[in-house]
Amino acid sequence: MTRGLNFSAGPSTLPEPALRQAQAELLDWRGTGASVAELSHRGAPFMALAAEIEADLRRLLDVPESHAVLFMQGGATLQQVLVPLNFAAPGQAAGYLVTGHWSKVAMKQARPYVDVREIASSEPGGFHGVPPRETWQVPADAAYVHVTGNETIHGVELPDVPDAGDIPVVMDVSSNIASRPMDFSRVGMAYAGAQKNLGPSGATVVIVHRDLLERAGQPRGDILVLKSHAAQGSMLNTPATFNWYLLGLCVRWMLDEGGTPEFARRNARKAALLYGAIDGSGGFYRNDVDAGVRSRMNVPFVLHDPGLDAAFLAESEALHMIGLKGHKAVGGMRASLYNAMPESGVQALVDFMRDFQARHG
Repeated sequence: MTRGLNFSAGPSTLPEPALRQAQAELLDWRGTGASVAELSHRGAPFMALAAEIEADLRRLLDVPESHAVLFMQGGATLQQVLVPLNFAAPGQAAGYLVTGHWSKVAMKQARPYVDVREIASSEPGGFHGVPPRETWQVPADAAYVHVTGNETIHGVELPDVPDAGDIPVVMDVSSNIASRPMDFSRVGMAYAGAQKNLGPSGATVVIVHRDLLERAGQPRGDILVLKSHAAQGSMLNTPATFNWYLLGLCVRWMLDEGGTPEFARRNARKAALLYGAIDGSGGFYRNDVDAGVRSRMNVPFVLHDPGLDAAFLAESEALHMIGLKGHKAVGGMRASLYNAMPESGVQALVDFMRDFQARHG
């Protein structure tokens, strides 16, 4: 079997050591005589595993004790609804920074529950940058300010957690969590679908300040109350136990590899290598995102002649390069360089791109 180089934006590549461990433990996990997927989530073995994974994730991300860590389902999309339901009164203002497709989706999801205010948008410029902080129009009475840390489709990444003064910042970090150190003490809540940098689809990580959990929010069933999930150790309902377990294997792999400081170095090198090939192609390849906010995780690019797209994809797939087709919203190509993508994989892509240009340029 030959494993391909998986550049998909999500579900995305997973670290091979984690997959091999899951394979070895599939029929008998820790001598229980059963797969971890078959064990009760309320039994002592899985409860102990859940505690281990939370401790590992806290260590990997340096999460302060002021913040609860939840393991949930429903992806980032569900969290986009839970944020206004839990943290805002009905009709209260909430600020949204729009830097790409997913921040627009988050704003749409919140609109039925809060007075959505678009504090700034880069859409007029084609989502090629981030509006300067001094241009943001943040309502003084906003329940929170929502930002998307990294736009997987448009390839725009915020350099840091933005400052919103006394207003809590809620941040979608699905596609850049654990890719570099982040000061979680500066966010009211961060949420991430696991299927990009943390593990498999079907698991969602929520890191939320305990003070925010005390807000009354809006009328909702208990399953939609984040405080209730925190009180029950993320087991208010039956969790996706196997996904949680596999996420834990990925987190442990990242710790063993050196943690977020090491991945920050690797990801900077990978991104520089690919952007260097694009910028150095003399216009054969092009990425239009402002240099200061180019994503290290998702690199969209177009060929100078769209008529070459089919050949590029066919030839790259023949070399076992998976998932390079760009999103339909922007076209072209997209290479996702998450933590589990090795530098050698990016080098192989760059070598192919240069060879393709030499033959088709």
